Formats: sequence, structure tokens, C-alpha cells
Amino acid sequence: MSLPATYLKMTSTVSEDAKLTMQLEERDMPTPEGTQVLVRVEATPINPSDQGVMFGWASMGEATSSGEGASTVLTAPVSEQGMRVMKARMGQNLSVGNEGAGTVVAAGDDAYAQSLVGKTVAVMSGTMYAEYTLVEAAMCLPLNEGNTARDGASSFVNPLTALSMVETMKLEGHTALVHTAAASNLGQMLVRICQDDGVELVNIVRKDEQAQLLKDMGAKYVVNSSSDSFLPDLIDAVHATGATLAFDATGGGTLASSILTAMEGAAARTPGAYSIYGSIKHKQVYLYGGLDVSPTVLTRGYGMAWGVGGWLLPNFLARVGDEVAGRLRKRVADELTTTFASNYTDELSLADALDAATVARYYAKKTGEKFLICPTKE
Repeated sequence: MSLPATYLKMTSTVSEDAKLTMQLEERDMPTPEGTQVLVRVEATPINPSDQGVMFGWASMGEATSSGEGASTVLTAPVSEQGMRVMKARMGQNLSVGNEGAGTVVAAGDDAYAQSLVGKTVAVMSGTMYAEYTLVEAAMCLPLNEGNTARDGASSFVNPLTALSMVETMKLEGHTALVHTAAASNLGQMLVRICQDDGVELVNIVRKDEQAQLLKDMGAKYVVNSSSDSFLPDLIDAVHATGATLAFDATGGGTLASSILTAMEGAAARTPGAYSIYGSIKHKQVYLYGGLDVSPTVLTRGYGMAWGVGGWLLPNFLARVGDEVAGRLRKRVADELTTTFASNYTDELSLADALDAATVARYYAKKTGEKFLICPTKE
């Protein structure tokens, strides 16, 4: 097929004059070589991890946009603290977009790369907010017959994260899970996975309507962190499930500490389990998100067998190797429109995603809202 000579790609730059600039840049169309494939991007979601690259520590409440269409430019001031934090990316035109899906329109001479031409694939890449992207064929997940790019746009970050949480649980000898921000798109996937796999799951939300959403899905243990009875309710749920592993999407504040306190409180209910050093069963909380940017506060009252650490999907997949990663990816492909189905609040063009008013909508990161960029959209 005939391809255009150039294409548009979104970039994010922090300049020395304390300003974040995002715009669409015109680039020459690349030619795939060897094991590379060229994908026409048709759908790519806006995840919190994408926003970290897009906006960093810029003051997005003061963001403005100018121009229209492909000439739209988004700017936002950066505080003195933000400039210190983002010093390493100063002056760099960073590509954006972790995942997405589209059609392979050209390939290098490698046999497997050539076999993907014309197929709809999901892609894990840092360059998805563009009309086209050049990637290694090995980074593509061919979608099953009948699945569209929209179906496969969110095939990697949320599905593989949710599946890897359960894999981590098994690998580290735990038997049940606690998850925060549980009404999110990822959280709903985790509910369905745990139901299918027979894993007990404690879901922590912050609103009654979020709790009802999960209960309507069949979630058995749902706890509202805004409730006056939050900690007793959490202890009851942890005791009932035996959960000693948690994944916290908020990152900051006291939630991780409350979870460890609940795990200790549940362990104390076991007859004969008392020890001056606390329960001997290891309790672990992994911070995998940063919805709360305040400091993580730990009020130690949960014995000596506990841990708090960071958790990232790429690090986990590297740890378990290609065989496990391949098994997880196959499950995602097979259950793309059921367990791992994603719902989107709105579909945006590349230019729409740079409009300040639209940015304010998706930057709010409201639970249950997820935005999709369709680069082929006018």
C-alpha cells in the first residue's frame, strides 16, 4: 500500500524557562528493516502512566492551548520544585503513549515480521500517540479474528498488571489479595480474574457508588475508605480472606499503613498467635501507582514481619521470563472482550488530546473514566 511521506507524532518537552510544551510534530515516514514492523495506530488509551510522561510535574491547572487542528499546542508552567524533579528531561522532546493497537502496514524482511502485514495487532511501545509507529515485531500481540483495534487498545498495561498481581501472589506464597482504587478499569479486571481463578480479593474504594459498582459485579469483599468504620471493616475482610498481600494504586498518605494494621489486626484474632513482636506471617504492600502524591506515611503498629515496596509491571515480567509473559499475553488475547474489556468515556483525536479543556477532563483521573485517542480521527 502507498504510505504518506510524513506523519504526526505527539511530543512533550520541558524547557529551561520553566514551561511544559506539548505539540504534534511532523516526522518522515520510517522504513521498517529486519524484524521491525510499521503500525498505523488506530486506538491508544490515556493511562495514568502516560500522563506522567506527558505532564510530569507541570502545573496543569494553569495549562492553556493555542492553535487548532494539527497546529494545536498545549503549554503549562512548571514550579521551581517541578523543575528540580524534571531536570533530567530538560530540553528533550519525549515521545508519549505506552500501548495501543492498529494495523501493520509494512515490515522488514524477517519472516515473522512479514507474516504480520495486514493484521490488527496490539503494541507495547512508548511512541503510540502518533499516526504511525515503528516497533519490533516481537512487541506486537496479534489480535484474534474479529477483534478490532479499539478492542485491543488496552491489551497490555491494565490486563497484564492485573494478571501479574495474581502471579506475584502465587510466586511469593500468599493466598489472597487487597487492592486499592478498586473501582478503576484495572480494578474491575482484577475482580473478574479473581472470580474466574478462585482467588479471594478485598477491594478498597472511596465512594458508596464505587462500592455498589463492584458489588453488582459480584465482588464479595468491598470496603469504603471514607466510612467511619473503615478500619474495622477492613480487618473483618482481611480476616475472612487471609490476605497478606496488597497492591496500592494511591501511593501516598496513610492507606498502605492502614492495610498493614488491618493485616496485623486480623492475624491477632488467631488463637495462640500473640507475640511481643507481632504476627510472624509476612505482610506485604506494593505501591504501584501515585494517585496520591503526598508522602507515604507509615504508623508502625504491625509487628516486625512486614514490607512496603515499589512494584512495576516491566520489572515483574523481566523477573518471571518469556514463558510466563507469553502465557499471560495469550490469556489477554483470548479474553479480550470479556475479562479484559475496557470501556471508554470519550474518543479523541491527537489534536483533541492537546486541548486544555479536554486535558482537564482526563487529567482529573476520575474513577471509571478512561479516554481513548484515535489518531485516524479527524
